[in-house]
Amino acid sequence: MKSKMKSDIVADWIKEQIKLGKWGSAGSKIPSQRVLADQFSVNRSTVVTALELLKKDGIIEGVMGKGTIIANDTWSLLASLPRSKDTQPSHPVETGIIDLSKGELAEDVFPDGYLNDVLARLSGKIHSLGYEERGGYEPLREAVAGYMTRQGTPVTPSSILIVSGAMQGLQLIASGLMERGASVFLEEPSYLYSIHTFQSLGMSLTGIEMDADGLVTADLQSKWRPNHPSALYTIPCFHNPTGIMMSESRRKEVLSFCAAHRLPIIEDDVYRELWLDSPPPPSLKSMDTNSNVLYIGSLSKTLSPGLRIGWVAGAEPVIERLANLKMQADYGTSSLSQRVASEWLEEGLYEHHLEYVRKELLKRRLEASASLERHLSGLAEWRIPNGGFFIWLKLKQDISIKELYTEAVNEGILFHPGSIYTEGTSRSIRLSYGYAGPAQFEEGIRRLKKWIITLSK
Repeated sequence: MKSKMKSDIVADWIKEQIKLGKWGSAGSKIPSQRVLADQFSVNRSTVVTALELLKKDGIIEGVMGKGTIIANDTWSLLASLPRSKDTQPSHPVETGIIDLSKGELAEDVFPDGYLNDVLARLSGKIHSLGYEERGGYEPLREAVAGYMTRQGTPVTPSSILIVSGAMQGLQLIASGLMERGASVFLEEPSYLYSIHTFQSLGMSLTGIEMDADGLVTADLQSKWRPNHPSALYTIPCFHNPTGIMMSESRRKEVLSFCAAHRLPIIEDDVYRELWLDSPPPPSLKSMDTNSNVLYIGSLSKTLSPGLRIGWVAGAEPVIERLANLKMQADYGTSSLSQRVASEWLEEGLYEHHLEYVRKELLKRRLEASASLERHLSGLAEWRIPNGGFFIWLKLKQDISIKELYTEAVNEGILFHPGSIYTEGTSRSIRLSYGYAGPAQFEEGIRRLKKWIITLSK
């Protein structure tokens, strides 16, 4: 076991003792380094490293003449305690890092000055910024409805709720429409495992197997229970993290099963417009004749994550309820962001922008594919997606992904371990070719190859 890993264990144990009040409250002295080293049969240097971690978190502090004392046994301690499942790893903010983990596009994928032009056009149109209507800025709702209709999913402005990113849409659905104790079915692996939107409200996640056509309907059928509150969450287009596109026939199967069993669907379609080879099949929402689908869209993946503009499309009574909840939560999404988004969508600028982005992303995908073939063809398996920017890499060697992650970070390489996207263990990792440039991607994969080989010996 590495010293770093031992120090984490010691630090976690110390936090647990402080949490339980075993050594008193704030201001109380904790056992000496020698006592802790003897208790864990480790070197004092390991204990010192553990204590430094706790000092950084503000939990303990060294006081001249007293030794090490508990500095905070409330908020700082609670903030540092491990959750039931690790979320996406946090990374140090450093230059020189090759980031293959980010779920967003790099600035150089977008046209030069693409936001400045729109902001300049708006400068003479805005006279004041107040609270918007509950459903959002009306011209933006109209623009979103028009855009979705042009893309094959007919909706009306009154069936649209503007939200502060897709994440808020999920939070509103979870808190406002679902019951405590409900089950949320989802593809496994899935992005939803990496956040705690539903679990934090007393709901459980139930993974559904996937194949090349998307989630397996037969597995959904075997795990569904009658008379138990539940819903299906799915990312049918360029799934996160696998990149899989749900086929049209599978979409129809899923819709049919869910309609027959009154299983509501949350369709997270934020990657839809990042198709690279051909447009995706019709959305689930467009084929839904029973108002069974709540559709989530966003501009974060295609235009600007900083705008924090997303939307939920659904039956009007449902949208009205969600709008009421949102108004209680934040009084509405940023008025300025909504006007910027409206300008993009109303004038047809967004479609033109997407054409440019697809061309740039296509180049990156081609380079990323070549890099993987050069360095990892005998060490891993993967499928190049038809869109989006994620590649799900499954290692052939039985090595510790945690150790690979640690060594990669030490080398300045960031990726997401597959375990954060599933309830179980995983020998896969998620790579993104949307943020790191082709040269960086090549160098990152070259360094990863070195450590995969080293750890498999």
